[in-house]
Amino acid sequence: MQKIVTSLWFDGNAEEAVNFYTSVFKNSKITDISRYTEAGPGQPGTALAIMFQLNGIEYMAINGGPEYTFTPAISLMVNCETQQEIDSLWEQLTAGGREDQCGWLTDKYGLSWQIVPANMGQLMQSKDPEKARRATEAMFKMKKLDIKTLQEA
Repeated sequence: MQKIVTSLWFDGNAEEAVNFYTSVFKNSKITDISRYTEAGPGQPGTALAIMFQLNGIEYMAINGGPEYTFTPAISLMVNCETQQEIDSLWEQLTAGGREDQCGWLTDKYGLSWQIVPANMGQLMQSKDPEKARRATEAMFKMKKLDIKTLQEA
């Protein structure tokens, strides 16, 4: 069991969102679903809490109601090994959502993601300050990040 689990609050569409997320990421699955009964505040049969894994990492989604919504203050960062992986995740996660700057996006459920090259830290913190500056400037001009452009900067 994972000691710390991220819990995501949805307003009635947790099961739809989890099905989407587990279809996007490899090594992902739903591990448990508890459902509202007649005694609960939600519609009977609607998912109350869903335990799931994305790329082997545990999460929980709950249908908690309209009281809270996602903000970009919290995002899920995905380290990508290839441009093909960045392109694929970007296309799937922005469908019905929105592209933001510097590799950030908001999906159709309002959850923010950072889709970044796995070597992003090395590029941004190069021992050569001029190279780090150029990589940072290149990143600021992008929405979806381009590994080759960042490396050539």
